[in-house]
Amino acid sequence: MANEKIIKRKEEEVKALADKMKDSSLVLLVDYRGINVADVTELRKSVREVGAEYTVIKNNITRRALKECSFEVADEVLEGPTAVIIAKDEYLPTLKAIYKFAKANDYYKIKAGVLEGKVSTVEELTTLAQLPSREELIAKLAGCLLANVSKLAATLDAVRVKKESEAE
Repeated sequence: MANEKIIKRKEEEVKALADKMKDSSLVLLVDYRGINVADVTELRKSVREVGAEYTVIKNNITRRALKECSFEVADEVLEGPTAVIIAKDEYLPTLKAIYKFAKANDYYKIKAGVLEGKVSTVEELTTLAQLPSREELIAKLAGCLLANVSKLAATLDAVRVKKESEAE
């Protein structure tokens, strides 16, 4: 009887995790080997601040949840200690936070990820994490537009000055 209860509980865990994965924009699988308590606490805090969830779940449960969602991840990805990071809304802030932490800590590695329902490679995720934020891109665009408007204003002013000097 106890076995049936345990199996039922694990099936519920798999279903709950699969539901979270289906509703998310980003699912990251990371190797947290060698991370100390202070670092993981800080990482969890930074992930929570950007609206994501950081949990450590047994690989077997994660594997079954991924399979239930039809996300094909290589078996070697789920070897060793694996943490699951799930972002519901915007995925870029979460990806940037994890990338920044992984870059500062050599032992912390992104193993795989699912981005908006599509399994992505570590290279794709890393490239996305290195992109400037939306605010930075808007600021650069505004700077470019402002520079062009300034040049136009200077050119028009030069034309005005030339016309005035010719009129005299």
